[in-house]
Amino acid sequence: MVARIKRTQSLSRSLNYNEKKVQLKVAECIHSVNYPKDLEALNFYDKLHRLEHQAELNERVKANSVHISLNFHESDQLNKEKLCAIAETYMQGIGFEKQPYLVYRHHDAGHPHVHIVSTNIQKDGSKIEMNNIGRNQSEKARKAIELKFGLTQAEGRGQKQENQLKLSVQKVQYGKTQTKQAITNVLDVVVNQYKYTSLPELNAVLKQYNVVADRGKEDTTMYQKRGLVYTALDDNGNKIGTPIKASAFYSKPTLAFLEQKFKQNEVLRQEHKRTLKVKIDWVMFKGQRDVNSFLNQLGKEGIHVAVRQNAQGIVYGLTYIDHINKTVFNGSDIGKEYSAKAIMEKFEGLQQKQLNQQAQKIGLNVTKVEEKSVADEMKKSVDSPWLELLNPVRESNYIPHQLLKKKKQKQSKRLRL
Repeated sequence: MVARIKRTQSLSRSLNYNEKKVQLKVAECIHSVNYPKDLEALNFYDKLHRLEHQAELNERVKANSVHISLNFHESDQLNKEKLCAIAETYMQGIGFEKQPYLVYRHHDAGHPHVHIVSTNIQKDGSKIEMNNIGRNQSEKARKAIELKFGLTQAEGRGQKQENQLKLSVQKVQYGKTQTKQAITNVLDVVVNQYKYTSLPELNAVLKQYNVVADRGKEDTTMYQKRGLVYTALDDNGNKIGTPIKASAFYSKPTLAFLEQKFKQNEVLRQEHKRTLKVKIDWVMFKGQRDVNSFLNQLGKEGIHVAVRQNAQGIVYGLTYIDHINKTVFNGSDIGKEYSAKAIMEKFEGLQQKQLNQQAQKIGLNVTKVEEKSVADEMKKSVDSPWLELLNPVRESNYIPHQLLKKKKQKQSKRLRL
């Protein structure tokens, strides 16, 4: 089980988020605790007024809305009664057992999960301290619940699988799922968990899930007024469907919000830079015959590389995405030797060396000028894997290593949230 706690300034917004899911028939309210009426007798205003009335007991606290999600592995067998019992046990574990709260069961993702809406203002007007509640009380409650209810554990399966459990997000498939909800699922994970410092870096991650953040062209009104929309992409990286304004999403991932994240992430990602460099160096040290094998081997290490190239196919940038530590770096930000220019020059030199070795075997003398004619001759006589280098992977067509194995997830029962 994985728990996520979010504190906001709007109880009505948190409640509306879940109630709209109920209206769309992708969620249901399954439990109410510390309410004067039974659940069946509660309407929307009853639910909201009970929370707001208690929150008003301490008007000095602005962030008085607590929105929690409890996420379970797809193999966990959970009926409504068991989910209610788990929610009660969890709320008791974090000190919220006397608070009014509502439990919603959602059906809009590939794994079972519930949302809980409450307030951190107690009936005597004091507030429940929320600092480090996720690291301390929530972690203890999670571990106890996993044992008590026989749930799939989030720990003890290696760092890679634990991150897969926390990263339960699927590629947007336009026409197969509700577009706004599918994009929301991606944004909730990528925007909040990854450490990016610019819009292109954020898009390097989003595009892996068929989503792109777009400000429009510089001469448009949207760009000049600092607008931002999110659009679904097809499997070829082309925009499809109607763009959705950033302000229309519950989490409000607007440009102003993202710019604050850019500043925070610039500091937060630094501690993971050295780890990323070591992994890249290790892959390079093991020896790779071409760019494609280099990218594939990095993928096995949990690092995906977005290759940026122009319409002529010339590579001008590499963006490294570390899915283990959830960091995003342009190659030049790690070091000159990790930039697109340095990497391509390295493999071009390796290509020439391999070309010479292969040519000697068939009795040809190679010079830089003769490279193309020799390559044509070699293509007729030997298998030349280096030729793949002439067609570098395009960013829009690059499929993350984790997503390539999606069909095998049911067999291996890998954790996903």
